[in-house]
Amino acid sequence: MSQLGFRSGLMVPAYPALDDAQDVEDIITDEAGLRPPHGTAPRVSMVVEDGAFVAQGAPVACHSTQTDICFVAPMPGRVARTELLSGHRLSEIVLFREGGGNSLTHDTADAQTEAGLRRLMQRAGFWPRIGRRPFGGMPNAAERPAAIFILASDTRPHAPDPRQALEGHEDAFRRGCRALSRLTEGPVLLCQAPGPALANTDDAPRLQVVITGPRHPQASAGLLVHAEYPAGIATPVWDVNAEDVAALGDLLHTGALPQTRLVHVGGSALKTGRMVRTQIGADLRALTFRHVRPGPHRLWSGSSLDGHAARWLAPRHRQVTAFTPQAPDGAPHWLVAALTRSARPKPMIPTAALDQAFAGRLPAAVFLRALSAGDDETALKMGVLSLLEDDIALADYVLGAEAHLAVLLRGMLERIKTEFAA
Repeated sequence: MSQLGFRSGLMVPAYPALDDAQDVEDIITDEAGLRPPHGTAPRVSMVVEDGAFVAQGAPVACHSTQTDICFVAPMPGRVARTELLSGHRLSEIVLFREGGGNSLTHDTADAQTEAGLRRLMQRAGFWPRIGRRPFGGMPNAAERPAAIFILASDTRPHAPDPRQALEGHEDAFRRGCRALSRLTEGPVLLCQAPGPALANTDDAPRLQVVITGPRHPQASAGLLVHAEYPAGIATPVWDVNAEDVAALGDLLHTGALPQTRLVHVGGSALKTGRMVRTQIGADLRALTFRHVRPGPHRLWSGSSLDGHAARWLAPRHRQVTAFTPQAPDGAPHWLVAALTRSARPKPMIPTAALDQAFAGRLPAAVFLRALSAGDDETALKMGVLSLLEDDIALADYVLGAEAHLAVLLRGMLERIKTEFAA
C-alpha cells in the first residue's frame, strides 16, 4: 500500500452546502438519453429502429468498425428518437420507459479468457464506461493498457462517496478487480481514501492500493496517473470507477450488467440535496422536479467544476448540479469598457492557490505557460498526455474561468494526436 505525497489541494465552496437526505432514493426516470462519453462522437450502426421495444441491456447501436462495442438500453423501453451527426456519428438516442421488459443476459462461459472477457464487456455495454489516456474517449476494442486505475475516491465538491456506492457489493467489486487484472500485464492501482482496503493482492494479481487525500484534486484521475504511471502514446492507461468495477463483477456472476448508479443531485437552485440511485442517461429534469427553487435554473451533468449543460446524465457522471443563473450586470459605459477590456487575454498570475489546483504534482506556472503558448514539446515533457479537461477544471476555477484551460488543453491534445498519427 502506498500513499501519495499530495500535500496540497483545495476545499472548493463551489455552491452552498445543502442538508442532504441520508436515505438513497431509487428513481428510474420515464425518459433516458443514450449518449457517448462527453466530447466524443463515435461512428455507429443502428441495431434497432425508432419505435422498437428493447430490453434493458439490449444493444441499440454498435460501433461501425468495431462491431463488438455496443451502446445498450439503460432500461426496458421504446426507442423514441435517434439523432446522428454527419458520418453516422452518435449524438443521442432517446428512450421511453415501458414496464414488463426483462434484462438481457449474456453467456459468461468464455469470460475466463482475455478474449472472451473483452467480448463480454463490449457486447454488454461496459466498454463506454472505461476512460483512457492519452486523448480521452473509450479504448479501441483490441487495446491493451499499460496500467488500469480503479477510482474508489472522489474529491469533487459534493461527490457521492464511492464506499457508500459499494456497500453490499464488496464481493462483486473484488470479482471485477480480478477480471480487470486479466486485461493488462501492468499494475492495477486501486485509488481509495484512507480506511480499510477495499481489495488486496489476494483478490487480484498485481493490485496496488494507493491512498489519496481529502482535498481536490487529490483524487483526480489524471493527476493520479501522472504521479503513479504516466500515460504515453505507446502506453495507454485506463481508468474505471469503482462502482462500475462492481457492476462488472455482477455481470460475470449473473450475466446481466447493472444499469444504475449512485448519483448526488445538488446545487444552489435546489431546496435540498438528494442522493439517488438512477439509470445511466437519466432525465435531469425528472431528477430535480419538485426539488428546484422557483425561478429560472440551469442543469448540468457532472459537478459544478467540470460538468456541462445537458438534458441527460452522462455515461461517466455521478453528479447532477442545478444552478441559479446570475442576473446580468448592466452594460458599462463604452469608455469604461474600452479602458478596462484588453484585446489580449488577462495574464495568469502564479499563486499558491494555482499550485494547489494541481495538488503540487505539476509546476503550475510553467505548465500553464506552455499550455497557453501552445508549446507542445514542453507540455509533453511535463506529462500532458496523462491529463484531460476534468483534471485542470480546478485551475480554471481558480483563474475565474477566464483562461479557458480546458479548450487550450483539448486543442493541444488534438494537435499531438494528429502529429503522431501522421
